[in-house]
Amino acid sequence: MASRQEAEDRSEAGSINLDDYADSIDTATFEQILEMDEDDPGNNGEPFSKGIVYGFFEQADTTFTKMDAAAAEGNLDELSALGHFLKGSSATIGLTKIKDSCEKVQHYGARKDASGNNQIQDDQVCLNEIKKILKDVKREYAEVEKILRRYYHDSA
Repeated sequence: MASRQEAEDRSEAGSINLDDYADSIDTATFEQILEMDEDDPGNNGEPFSKGIVYGFFEQADTTFTKMDAAAAEGNLDELSALGHFLKGSSATIGLTKIKDSCEKVQHYGARKDASGNNQIQDDQVCLNEIKKILKDVKREYAEVEKILRRYYHDSA
């Protein structure tokens, strides 16, 4: 597959093999994003996929800021909506750990357990769980951001 070869060529200098991070990045989904590079060489020689990934970074940073504010306010409905939003964005590029954590935020924000199957009556229990998950998802995000920046040869 050409996109796999392009991915290997692009990451060769950074020694990034995305298969090594399969617990965090769904390579099949990410490769679909890489296939867009074949159709569009990108801006100023940058691959199209890089714009998508870096757009996600900006979106995630903004969303985490909003989540922190909603958590401080105890706004479960807003947390659920933000969790849903970031879940979708992360799923689009194959960031599985982030997607799974955001889904839990979505469920707890909707006053349900992590699976989304059982109602929780106590808002404080939901809020406490969300605060724990936010710490984890931010750590997961920092790890995958570092991986993908290395993949695109950007250490910033």
